[in-house]
Amino acid sequence: MGAHHAHADSHAGPPGHAHNERAIGWAALLTGGFLVVEVIGGLLAGSLALLADAGHMLTDAASLGLAWAAFRIGRRPHDWQRTYGFHRFQVLAAFTNGLSLVFIALAIVYEAVSRLYAPVEVLGRPMLLVAAIGLAINIASFLILHAAGRHNLNVRGAMLHVLGDLAGSIAAIVAAVVILWSGWTPIDPLLSVLVAALIVVSAWSLLRESGHILLEGVPRGLDVRALRDDLMQVAGVEDVHHVHAWSINQERPMVTMHVRVADPALSARVLGAVKARLLARHNIDHATVEIECEACADDAAAQAPHAH
Repeated sequence: MGAHHAHADSHAGPPGHAHNERAIGWAALLTGGFLVVEVIGGLLAGSLALLADAGHMLTDAASLGLAWAAFRIGRRPHDWQRTYGFHRFQVLAAFTNGLSLVFIALAIVYEAVSRLYAPVEVLGRPMLLVAAIGLAINIASFLILHAAGRHNLNVRGAMLHVLGDLAGSIAAIVAAVVILWSGWTPIDPLLSVLVAALIVVSAWSLLRESGHILLEGVPRGLDVRALRDDLMQVAGVEDVHHVHAWSINQERPMVTMHVRVADPALSARVLGAVKARLLARHNIDHATVEIECEACADDAAAQAPHAH
């Protein structure tokens, strides 16, 4: 019997996506607007902490723009070449943001080590002023994104960038206070290294989750072994095999499987029961289920001698 699938292909995305898109757009505007101020302040003060944070914010502005574009592109309808639409572009944007965070951290560490060996003069007062303004901007951006869909991987990637900026602003403020109080300038590159370490930790979690989705890994929280055992409890099901689970993005899990039924006359009823159980117990609304009445055709084909 042929394969059946659920017809729940909504390509507009959940209603919250429009709110997420606006939130990321505002965060991108705030970050990009302050970037110019921080670059000028960092150059005038001679502060690596400010320049490092400015470099971070430069990539953040581009990354937030990419995250914003991902939501807009994700709304485009599917076509014959991309039958699942553009939903995964959000995951790709999150993975790209994670990679950019790692490279930013490496660049900060490299420059910090250079400054430890060749210290430069740092002006504490302008550094403190610019860092304080940056902290206010970053807090505003974080609150905007925090009110959006924090469970969305694309929004999380944007939040990690803003959190990195926020940490950079705090580090610059602390460094400025220490320099004004004691004149000890090595605090500037040392705190920059600390910020870089925090950035790497955040980036790793983002890369791990987005990479898992891109590699067609099983959706988080879903155990295909337990799924198979659960479906075996459906009346009329003799066996469940060839179970494959992945996700288009973190909000759209997908499953394919073969289900062998005891009575061919009950195939339609069993199929409906399996679909209902997948939705009710596992929150899966798109599943391709191949109903079998005899031996698995795929297994038979695999064991057949190859044609020459």
